[in-house]
Amino acid sequence: MKIYIVYDSEAGHTEQLARSIAKGAQSVEGTEVFLNHVNTANVRDLADADAIIWGCPGHFGTISSGLKEWIDKLGYLWAKGTLVDKVGAVFCTTVTIHGGIEATLLNLITPMLHQGMMVVGMPANIPENALYGTYYGVGVTSPVEDTNDELIQSLFTNGLALGEVLGKRVANTAIAVAAGRELQGLS
Repeated sequence: MKIYIVYDSEAGHTEQLARSIAKGAQSVEGTEVFLNHVNTANVRDLADADAIIWGCPGHFGTISSGLKEWIDKLGYLWAKGTLVDKVGAVFCTTVTIHGGIEATLLNLITPMLHQGMMVVGMPANIPENALYGTYYGVGVTSPVEDTNDELIQSLFTNGLALGEVLGKRVANTAIAVAAGRELQGLS
């Protein structure tokens, strides 16, 4: 399974979350993970991916300009249906508790749905997700700067752990989708 993760990061928090997602995906046997910042990511590489995960810092409840610019290059893939039935997932970071996390995640999901992708979220049967997560992907509250605020540090640390869960969940879903295609003779 080829899993392509692309992220925008400004202060490094979103990159840390992307790396935790990659770690979770890599823990599933048979996966190969490609982790790229938007400045080095090539949308043409998505054609060979089995699963695509993208994320960014939330900017007032929406996608960062760096990732949005990259997503806007997907038009030719859409025109060819290249990403139809690929597995997708999203993630984001914000600097305030509930500072637009769910709105940002929903904005990140929308282009995947337009591409015909199958979006994987996070279920409530993961206790940590039910306590401080979201169903739409992984959203993490990040400290603005070094802080001794235990709540913010706890949310960030627990969010990184949820990132690993999302990466593993996406990898396992991509494997299941591929197995289903093989059974139907569609691969």
